[in-house]
Amino acid sequence: MSISRVGVDIAKSVFHVHGVDRHDQIEWRGKYKRDKWLDAIVKRVPTGAVIGMEACASAHHWARELQARGYHVKLIAAQFVKPYVKSNKNDRVDAEAICEAIGRPSMRFVAIKTVAQQDIQAAHRIRSELVHQRTAKANQIRGLIGEYGLVAPIGIGQLRTALHRWLEDAENGLTDDFRVLLSGLAEELRYLDERIATVTERIERHAQTDPVAKRLMTLRGIGTLTASALAGALGDAQAFKCGRDFAASLGLTPRQYSTGGRDRLLGISKRGDSYLRSLLVHGARAAFRWSEGREDNLSHWVRQLAERKHVNVAVIALANKTARIAWAITRHDQAYDPNLASKAA
Repeated sequence: MSISRVGVDIAKSVFHVHGVDRHDQIEWRGKYKRDKWLDAIVKRVPTGAVIGMEACASAHHWARELQARGYHVKLIAAQFVKPYVKSNKNDRVDAEAICEAIGRPSMRFVAIKTVAQQDIQAAHRIRSELVHQRTAKANQIRGLIGEYGLVAPIGIGQLRTALHRWLEDAENGLTDDFRVLLSGLAEELRYLDERIATVTERIERHAQTDPVAKRLMTLRGIGTLTASALAGALGDAQAFKCGRDFAASLGLTPRQYSTGGRDRLLGISKRGDSYLRSLLVHGARAAFRWSEGREDNLSHWVRQLAERKHVNVAVIALANKTARIAWAITRHDQAYDPNLASKAA
């Protein structure tokens, strides 16, 4: 009996595989080193078989390698594998659990990213981390300078101006030793500013040249950063059946705790990509303010919602709608139509 489904527990050096036939009978268990496991798959598993892996580090790379060899690859979130782990956890048991989980007919899977998608998402991740480092550096400067009786002004731009003034002022009580340290901190802050500007420019170039990102920028509340991030996350949007699924994957839908036929909806779930969710919510806040005095369908819809609900609820609802519209124009390869914006995507 030939192998029809394989679960693979990927790691840095040693990979465990678990293969079953179409009757779910175990046909193959093995442990292979990093440079040998693909050859073992090709030798033992027929082309067209289903191969599953957890969506973790290097999973997208290995998925593309397996697809190039003619296999049908499924990536599954780790939390969906856990219920199928029997008894004690180890790599062999994990491979078996993955094999079992990918065979469930109602299972949800993670879309396999292209190299281009990974490139742009890497740029966003690097930029986000650089911004966090700059914020931490600015807070360190504020804390240290406060010990010398100087108050740092609010805002990163004003802090840069104040740094230059503090270093030039010989009568502000700063010692020579601390001036040397402060000068080094100022240089580190300038370096982070330059790195952020460089990565931001790269992201903006991508948004201006990518056709999907250019269409997404026509949506209200979406600029170059959000359009680029959305294009990288959506790809061709075929991984999601509808716009609601995409919005739910970003954590923009309510958590539910229902029982006994009584529905109970809580705050938004905040699952998925927190970075992209944050961009959409900030963009929705700007779009909400911009809707005042506008007479288009979307402005009417969000103002009427704000009259019945708290303003934050209206903003989240607008972010949810923006995500759904983004899915629709990406999936169907069409331009944004403002006249349809008040309808569900």
